[in-house]
Amino acid sequence: MRTDNSSVCPLNIPLDDILHFRAHTPIHDWETLAGCRLFITGGTGFVGKWILSSLLDADKRLSLDCQISVLSRNPERFLSEWPGLRGRVEFVPGDVRTFDFPDHDLDVVIHAATDVAVSAPPAEVFSTCVAGTSRVLELVRTNSVRKLMLISSGAVYGPLPDGMTHVPETYMGGPDPLRASSAYAEGKRVSEWLACRTAETGVHVSIARVFALVGPHLPLDAHFAIGNFISNALRGEDIKIEGDGRSYRSYLYAADMVAWLWAILFRGRSSVAYNLGAEQVISIADLAQVVRDSINPRVDISIKRPTIRGAAPSYYVPSTEKARNELHLSESVSLPEAISRTAAWHRGRTASLHSAEC
Repeated sequence: MRTDNSSVCPLNIPLDDILHFRAHTPIHDWETLAGCRLFITGGTGFVGKWILSSLLDADKRLSLDCQISVLSRNPERFLSEWPGLRGRVEFVPGDVRTFDFPDHDLDVVIHAATDVAVSAPPAEVFSTCVAGTSRVLELVRTNSVRKLMLISSGAVYGPLPDGMTHVPETYMGGPDPLRASSAYAEGKRVSEWLACRTAETGVHVSIARVFALVGPHLPLDAHFAIGNFISNALRGEDIKIEGDGRSYRSYLYAADMVAWLWAILFRGRSSVAYNLGAEQVISIADLAQVVRDSINPRVDISIKRPTIRGAAPSYYVPSTEKARNELHLSESVSLPEAISRTAAWHRGRTASLHSAEC
């Protein structure tokens, strides 16, 4: 894998991944953004960094002359980590719920800001989703915005019924509204409803329901199981499974993810949600083994809880039939390869930061 790409991408996306999303996003799609003014919330998060990287690459490569603004709670801290963005992006400081609007018109808004930190109070998570989306939609309504993309989540479906392994967009279930832990899922559901009401004013609203992901920039110290496993393996520590290992997930590589997002924005139907994720199902226990085999075969795996007899395993896996049939999308990077690429990026990032400190 080629990773020497500092002159290509200011956010250190590996060159192979840049070539990947170039190949999977047609030039004529990018050309619809020529001269456009874009505003991105959540541009400093995992998903947002990939959106921003691919947009900056297309802007420079195709001379699109885009004006790009990114909302950030702390722009200077972000720019101190990624100084190559200075002069290429305008940063708007503020909270997504209360930020001041840019003093210029906009054409496209991508709303990717959210709060999924497990340590955040449920009311704060819900407020960030709902009040944040309301503020973004106020910006859309008072501006010349013609396209809005909402980054939603597969969490909107809630727990799947026994026997359902891949959830389609037609499933009308939902999270338990009585549980505090449903704050994020309920917030995303309300955000989708609010966005679709804005579509009634003539704005094209794209909705991506994102499932589990893996790739460079994925936090290794958050609540993502795959990130924690990769962190354990890189440190030579035992991989610890908090549950019984029988939950089932799927993981889409970030370079595929960002190509899917742009396809949904460019070619998806308005006010229609598209699942975004991988369909290859894997248990958390098997995931731990793949991570170990891909990164550090010497570490052990421990499972914290015994299996409860008669309990059905949970699934968090999308059906992507709609995206595949309507937008001709596919998964291009296998899970072992995705894990290896992610680990290699983090190794390189750690080494780079260590060199800078020395």
